[in-house]
Amino acid sequence: MSSVAKLTLVLGGARSGKSRYAESLIAALPPPWIYVATAQAGDAEMTERIAAHRVRRGPQWHTLEVPRDLAAALKSCQTGPVLIDCLTLWLSNLMLAERDPEIEARRLTRFLGVAKYPIVFVSNEVGLGLVPETPLGRRFRDAQGRLNQLVAASVPNVVFIAAGLPLWLKDSSPREN
Repeated sequence: MSSVAKLTLVLGGARSGKSRYAESLIAALPPPWIYVATAQAGDAEMTERIAAHRVRRGPQWHTLEVPRDLAAALKSCQTGPVLIDCLTLWLSNLMLAERDPEIEARRLTRFLGVAKYPIVFVSNEVGLGLVPETPLGRRFRDAQGRLNQLVAASVPNVVFIAAGLPLWLKDSSPREN
């Protein structure tokens, strides 16, 4: 990641390989590596997913569990690089807590202008699939699209992952491929 600027958004669908790719970007930098986890283990399946992610990352990662107050957590980090996985679960947590996603997203992107360490964001691209059946599902899909656009506009690098392969949508530095 030495050629990648300090702020990158990694987008993709479910099981596209986006988290693994984002982890590789961070792991290319000197540790300590900070993993900001937005997931909450609300059921057995999510508990297993979280455990699998931890095992894959290994003990060299310091994990912070931050379901909602992402901007505050980033401000408290004194070193980096930081991986945030993922903005989609963060958005879901905000909506379930009845917090305004627009306000929280603006707080987050304001911090990006002063960040002193590399940050890689992971987010789902949910707008490529079927139109959600419920009003809540459609509100979530729309809010996710707006969040992705806002973060993408605020970072110099955006990569879309499909089938584990990166497609650079916005690239501030030359890259060897």
